[in-house]
Amino acid sequence: MDYIEVMQPTGAYAADRASALSGVPKSTIHYWARTELLVPSVSVSKVKLWSYADLMGLRIIYWLRQQKTDAAGAEVPKTSMRAIRRALARLRALEDPLRRTGQVPLWLPGEATIWVDGDGKVHVRGPAGPETLAGQTLVRGTINLIAPFTTREGLHGPNLAVPRSELRIVPGRLSGSPHVVHTRLETRALFALRRDGLTDSAIRALYPYVSETQLAQALDLEEQLEANLAVSDAA
Repeated sequence: MDYIEVMQPTGAYAADRASALSGVPKSTIHYWARTELLVPSVSVSKVKLWSYADLMGLRIIYWLRQQKTDAAGAEVPKTSMRAIRRALARLRALEDPLRRTGQVPLWLPGEATIWVDGDGKVHVRGPAGPETLAGQTLVRGTINLIAPFTTREGLHGPNLAVPRSELRIVPGRLSGSPHVVHTRLETRALFALRRDGLTDSAIRALYPYVSETQLAQALDLEEQLEANLAVSDAA
């Protein structure tokens, strides 16, 4: 599994954005919130807000619930909801001491990992290394929570750190909103201008520091997220 630098679990995403970025249908994330499988950690009020760490959790749960194939081509059964709840509880338990000391949670992608073995059983990484929920240590399947994420419903969640080569998502910056690298210019702001009828040249006249490539990638990402919402609403 690939690892990236640990990032703080901040960010605030409404349901539409959380669904489009995570790649998990909106109806599903609302259902998981209602059943308290994954409660949005930023706000549980009428306007629910999910954190960057919640996006990882959404991908974890979705991935565990699907039938999978390991590197050898063998089918790996989906994980039961009971086992998923146990895994999430263990991950939260690992996170608690770090909250008290001001460190980042272990289950963010720079440190923590979740695996599934050939029998569909879950393993997590603890402070001393891999921990098992079922007494096994053999690991045959992994998920890179940052990597592009595709669901059977047809959603395509982008890379959650580098959605395009000239774009970034940084949890502690702009509330985790995708933006043009080395700027505070959000991709959805550029997309809004395009929807208002501005041409590429007109947009670049407003933001002369944005290159043609950066603008094209920003618009492409937002079109991907819009497509995700269309699929999510139809799911």
